[in-house]
Amino acid sequence: MKASLAKEVNRIIMLMLASLAAAVLAGHLWPLVAGPVLYIIWSTRQLFALYAWLVREEHTEPPDSVGLWGEFYTRLEHLFQQERRAQENLQGIIGRAQQSVNALEDVVVLIDRHGYLEYWNPAAGRHLGFRQEQDLGQPLTNLIRHPRFAEYLAKGDFHEPLELPSPVDDNRILQLRVTEFGLGDQLILARDVTRLHHLEEMRKDFVANVSHELKTPLTVLKGYLETLLATVPEEQGRLRRALTQMDAQSQRMEALVQDLLLLSRLENTEADQSREQAVSVHGMLKRMRESALALAPEKQQRIDLDLEQDADTRLIANPAELESAFGNLITNAVKYTPAGGHLRIRWWRDDQGAHFSVNDNGVGIDPKHIPRLTERFYRPDNSRVTHTGGTGLGLAIVKHVMIRHNGKLEIKSEIGRGSTFTCHFPVERIA
Repeated sequence: MKASLAKEVNRIIMLMLASLAAAVLAGHLWPLVAGPVLYIIWSTRQLFALYAWLVREEHTEPPDSVGLWGEFYTRLEHLFQQERRAQENLQGIIGRAQQSVNALEDVVVLIDRHGYLEYWNPAAGRHLGFRQEQDLGQPLTNLIRHPRFAEYLAKGDFHEPLELPSPVDDNRILQLRVTEFGLGDQLILARDVTRLHHLEEMRKDFVANVSHELKTPLTVLKGYLETLLATVPEEQGRLRRALTQMDAQSQRMEALVQDLLLLSRLENTEADQSREQAVSVHGMLKRMRESALALAPEKQQRIDLDLEQDADTRLIANPAELESAFGNLITNAVKYTPAGGHLRIRWWRDDQGAHFSVNDNGVGIDPKHIPRLTERFYRPDNSRVTHTGGTGLGLAIVKHVMIRHNGKLEIKSEIGRGSTFTCHFPVERIA
């Protein structure tokens, strides 16, 4: 390019010298003016040719020229070819990506930061009923009118997926996940989980029915065991030991059945707001502390109750469910804290809402187990089951109670340092 520029400058100088020589020979100034004018006219024609070539919709060969203009056309054509190849490659990538998205059985929907539909794949048409001609650019909430979906989008917390019936078929259940990207744009993925939903319903029904059916034989069994224990003389020590162990295990089975029935009710029913009331948490925790002290008096544990000074702090909740959740956490702390240990029960409020925590200096839990602690029957150490007699459902019950009260369960623990279980309730739950 520099060589072409130097040649063009030399050409201009030669033209000026030739015009000057012609003016001297002719004895007039017009040859000196004509040379630059002719060069300007030629350059202007080249400029118009360049403009006409650039504005053409269809690609054509560049105009023929010489010198700097010829080099300029060659460089532009080379850049245009590179751009066309890059566009073709990019278009190919976009086309393959779109084909792969269109081939998915799962729903893919793109909405802009204002909530308007920008793109969806064919699966969205099958499962959500979107139509290309009418629905493009429409607000998504106008097409999916379920109140829970509008609340889910407005809340902006997309850590957990949302399950909804399909707008096209109420018998189909869709699981929706929302991912935010760009400047407020959102990618919505939905998959058909009808089969999994039905399996989960079958499991819940099975557990509920079996638990219910076990109540009657357990009641009969416990009644006969109590009668036998009351009638067998002290001299028959072996028989009394056997009956005592059978009675203890029947009591454990009864506790398991009760917890299964409670968990089944929490899972299968919606929160009944008619049963909610302003609960005096202070009074409830004072009673629970006394019960905890009586639970294992031989351990000589110290249980401190830390309540904020505001005596009017009340929580809008179902009293029975709240007492079940708090009671499970306190009972677990007593069971898994060794003799002479220290427990701290705390209740406070702040700008984030109301909070209940149980802290102990027991054996602690390996952090790798914490994500699974609220699963049914999950125990990080099965050897402790014999000593504690737990059902393995307590934390699952606590989790479901917190969900029904719009709350969150937080677990922190360290081996050898103890554990802290905290229930966080939102501000709207404070009376």
